Amino acid sequence: MSMVIKGGRVVDPASGRSELADVRIENGVVTAIGPKLTGEEVIDATGCVVCPGLVDIHVHFREPGFESKETIRTGSRAAAIGGFTTVVTMANTNPAIDNAGMVEFVNRRARETACIKIRPAACATKGMQGKELTEMAELKEVGVVAVTDDGKDIPNSAVMRRVLEYANMVGLPYLAHCEDHDLSKGGAMNEGRVSTVLGIPAIPKAAEEIALDRNIRLAAITGAHIHIQHVTTAEGIDTIRHFKAKGVRVTCEASPHHFSLTDEAVRDFNANAKMNPPLREQGDIDGIIAGIQDGTVDCIATDHAPHTPTEKEVEFADAPFGIIGLETSLALTLTKLVQPGHITLERAIALMTVEGSKLCNLDAGELKVGGAADICVFNPDEEWTVRVEDFGSRSRNSPFLGERLTGKVKYTLCEGKVVFPLSD
Repeated sequence: MSMVIKGGRVVDPASGRSELADVRIENGVVTAIGPKLTGEEVIDATGCVVCPGLVDIHVHFREPGFESKETIRTGSRAAAIGGFTTVVTMANTNPAIDNAGMVEFVNRRARETACIKIRPAACATKGMQGKELTEMAELKEVGVVAVTDDGKDIPNSAVMRRVLEYANMVGLPYLAHCEDHDLSKGGAMNEGRVSTVLGIPAIPKAAEEIALDRNIRLAAITGAHIHIQHVTTAEGIDTIRHFKAKGVRVTCEASPHHFSLTDEAVRDFNANAKMNPPLREQGDIDGIIAGIQDGTVDCIATDHAPHTPTEKEVEFADAPFGIIGLETSLALTLTKLVQPGHITLERAIALMTVEGSKLCNLDAGELKVGGAADICVFNPDEEWTVRVEDFGSRSRNSPFLGERLTGKVKYTLCEGKVVFPLSD
């Protein structure tokens, strides 16, 4: 059966297309893009943007080991609600994804339960212990698209250098969580005026900035591609900008919460505003936005990190780090970046599709004839309120509950199948 998405504004940053057009789909593949197309089934996209399915290269789906927080099935549903059709899952599960057998487990569970495409990352060191390297060549053979000890930094610089050398040799990017754990130990929020007023143990910006600088310098020595996850400080953006200008293979991502909220969100001790790295200050948001504008920031990624209500409903200092973000990512990008005029709609879509895809060498993020019909249809002007009952995630830990946002996903298609609205 053929399907046509009619009357929308087709935006494909990879080709530079941004025009009113119809999209025809047959057998899961885009077969035509143009005016006045016909098909047996029609999706009315009048007033909507039709773009590639969104891509997120930094999500935590918690399976195996932490299924009470999220599973591959529920995480994929959350992604579909947010317009995502391809995600890269992190490896800090229990057991950790540090061998071919565990990768094959993730791949099998994805085939059995996911409604979108799951691309696994694997650990860079065994058990994420920062000591012994994983078998990266073997991991790549079974489908790993990146290596990372996300959630931890590798404290030993010699080990980090060997990780980068091996990753470079096999052609995998290293996704770096940059944190000096000696400086951040015991901290629960950004070190600054708000933490002083609240009396909450704090994490200085230097904990991120020192590790970021070291990791990029080691990448420069090895020639490896290092991707800096969730940059949060203006100084960190400046450092990345500096090394990019010198030709170092460094890329980075910004998370929507880090360009949308400051540490003022913690004033009511809301544990849903607790994440690592933490919310910073307005000057840091300004620095991140400047980095997005000038290309220092390569993509937007959510760091979707589910936790159960029981875990979050404790004293702020005792709550785990992390928030969910897949369902709100597009709307936050449109509301906080596009509406104020910081970037164009086309650039926003690029940051959430093809740019992240390129960093992990994914076959995703484009809307083209002959390509898979992985498509997001959204109304850029529709306002909506963030509500728990609209989440697909098993968890509810969002700091944006009750907030009014602009930009609403109407349909998500993965290989031509409508995966949002959800059928069950």
